[in-house]
Amino acid sequence: MTAFDDAVGLHFVGNATVLLRYGALTLLTDPNFLHRGERAHLGYGLVSRRLTEPALDVADLPRLDGVVLSHLHGDHWDRRARTGLARSVPVITTPHAARRLRTLQGFGRAGGLRTWESCTLRRDDTQVRITALPGRHALRPPLRGLLPPVMGSMLEFGPAGGPVRVRMYVSGDTLLYDGLDEIARRFPDADLAVLHLGGTQLPGGFVVTTDGLQGAELARRLDYRHVLPVHYDDYTVFRSPLQDFLTAATGLGLGERLVHCPRGGHAEVVAGGDRPTVR
Repeated sequence: MTAFDDAVGLHFVGNATVLLRYGALTLLTDPNFLHRGERAHLGYGLVSRRLTEPALDVADLPRLDGVVLSHLHGDHWDRRARTGLARSVPVITTPHAARRLRTLQGFGRAGGLRTWESCTLRRDDTQVRITALPGRHALRPPLRGLLPPVMGSMLEFGPAGGPVRVRMYVSGDTLLYDGLDEIARRFPDADLAVLHLGGTQLPGGFVVTTDGLQGAELARRLDYRHVLPVHYDDYTVFRSPLQDFLTAATGLGLGERLVHCPRGGHAEVVAGGDRPTVR
């Protein structure tokens, strides 16, 4: 094994879109490539205007071995992703989203995972095992039934057929609730938690993603080595700025765990607890 086998390269594209490289493997999370001023469709006629530019266009992406999609909303899977991504790319997502991607959009390799189910993607001598984890975009009816199902994911990178070298949690769009505690019980150790924040607020005042306080509490409960905040300033529906999370996390004694990777930035996540290097 080389030192590279113990590191995952990360490029934060914007919103919840992260490009991940491990050895020969390349993954993309929640592809969102709308430009500033364009509108994401959230269903039921709701739209949200993008306030930022993505660090990459979909045409600039390298060959992908897979896409990990937390749920089917327009700020996570937009029209640019729909038209620009190869229809042959595997998309790992919820059963709800997978059915629609296969039948309505022609992504024949979209596969749905139920909570705690796993699949493995391989390229050459490297692999990633993807496990679907709990997440809830809303906690109570009727809103819970109106929003698409969402999943978090645990990404476990390592040599093909070998041990896990780097473990990374991606929260997906979720609120804080007790069901998330099972994640830390089943996966008590991870090198990085990528948390979707923003305190997304829908008309009527309904909040459907963690705000700064909830995100910090989730980081405390998980107790993972490092935390990368994403999904906090890209759209008009976000109400909880990044500083809310940074202040709350520091107040909980998590300041040394925070990874400050701006949109367009690169980081290298190394196994074993070393702070990710950011450039």
